[in-house]
Amino acid sequence: MLYDLLYKTVLTRIDPEVIHDVCMDAIEVTSKVPILRDAVRQAWGRRPVFPVPSANQGGPFARPVPGLLGLAAGMDKEGKAIEGLDMLGFGFIEVGTFTAQAQDGNDKPRMWRYPRTRAVRNSMGFNNSGADEAARRLRRLRSTKRGRSIVVGVNIGKTRTTPLDDAVADYRYSASKVARWADYLVVNVSSPNTPGLRSLQNVEALRPVLAAVRQAADEAAYRHVPLLVKIAPDLADEDIDAVADLVLSMGLDGVVATNTTIDHDLGEGGLSGAPLLPRSLEVVRRLRARLGEEPTIIGVGGISSIMDAELMLDAGANLLQAYTAFIYNGPAWPGRLNRALATIRPPR
Repeated sequence: MLYDLLYKTVLTRIDPEVIHDVCMDAIEVTSKVPILRDAVRQAWGRRPVFPVPSANQGGPFARPVPGLLGLAAGMDKEGKAIEGLDMLGFGFIEVGTFTAQAQDGNDKPRMWRYPRTRAVRNSMGFNNSGADEAARRLRRLRSTKRGRSIVVGVNIGKTRTTPLDDAVADYRYSASKVARWADYLVVNVSSPNTPGLRSLQNVEALRPVLAAVRQAADEAAYRHVPLLVKIAPDLADEDIDAVADLVLSMGLDGVVATNTTIDHDLGEGGLSGAPLLPRSLEVVRRLRARLGEEPTIIGVGGISSIMDAELMLDAGANLLQAYTAFIYNGPAWPGRLNRALATIRPPR
């Protein structure tokens, strides 16, 4: 209730991107003050008693995941607040999107809120400091015991100025820099905010990108780094089937479904939040039917309640992600949802 009051009276009066940056800075700073960090963890971010199992016990990744709900890419674009987001109760954190070269992203304004429909529209354009800086931050994180305990996914995309013909090399470079520090890697070919990027979802264009990333990641990390591809909700059903078939034929680890949608009339950019849930459920259900039981599906798009989460799990997702609901529901929400899901859906 206090967060709702704060959001309605204060946060809605501030530019969305400004308040996003302020809140992320606050989360980062809080995580560096031991007494305050521990108090927040105890109040909001307590982990479920039983985690999602590790791969050798039927789970999605090499080690256990503390909770079913993780943070989607796009919230912590630079990987600065990982410890703070873990403090708030997310089971895993996906950072980025990182590109091979640093870039400022698209012109502002580039983020808009729609409280009535609990949605957010953005045309950020992969603003980030580049893969080299991302690698330095991740290396620092992993240099501490606490940092090594957090399950971190890394999302990589194409540099805006890189021609599509050179996309393979661009993705390969990013993977080679960040893979060593990642629990899993996600190839993002589905953002609507980089011109031409979604054309890489065509399987003939996607195959060499994924092959190059897998080779570069495993060589850089000296181990197998789980590799997933993130797809758009706007793909036609036959294209979803084609991506699923590619995942199976290449032996990839899974799919993140889905990114933001361009199926709206609100202006440029992609829409996230509650309006995406019906289509995201359809995509996850179709993927699971096509993929079978083995590949991991991370379901994302419109999850804002326990019921939404259960629907996504019933559709076939192994893990869940959220972004927009975190904005509307506040800092206590991820821990609360993860504890509730652990009670309703105890790990198998």
